[in-house]
Amino acid sequence: MQNSDQELTENLRKEETRDRAFQELVLKYQERLYWHIRKIVLNHDDADDVLQNTFLKVWRNIGQFREESSLFTWLYRIATNESLTFINSRKRHTLISMNDVSDYLKDRLESDEFFEGSDIQKKLQSAIVTLPEKQRLVFNMRYFGEIPYQEMSEILNTSVGALKASYHHAVKKVEDYISNLE
Repeated sequence: MQNSDQELTENLRKEETRDRAFQELVLKYQERLYWHIRKIVLNHDDADDVLQNTFLKVWRNIGQFREESSLFTWLYRIATNESLTFINSRKRHTLISMNDVSDYLKDRLESDEFFEGSDIQKKLQSAIVTLPEKQRLVFNMRYFGEIPYQEMSEILNTSVGALKASYHHAVKKVEDYISNLE
């Protein structure tokens, strides 16, 4: 039987139960976090790397988790920050200008041998990568992750109103992009 997040957090803080609790945490959240990260970085190998970095950061910082938010929210915040750090690092290392980020992400999507989507899924992903970073993040969290605005607000430290506006603008841009392809 899986422990509740509160029991899991307590067990992560105790030396004698930490390893087992961490394994349980990974089993419980790795798939959801992987897909959240994958929607941001788009590439399977990159998502694996970011997921590993996310869990390393969780392992190192569980003592600083103040339980002001849910464990899920805290994990998503770390995964989101690690994903954005990864993309920004890639931008610096490959000298990509801000205008070329969507082209870079689109190339990563098209070259990903693990992408198994249909033609419409590829069009949708191509539309999503053209969005500004914040809109792309909000769109993915809401559309694919079905994360409530209030929870997104805690993860991204942004007001619910701003998130709703970002999502609305993102949906409009995605619709426009896809309709221009047809």
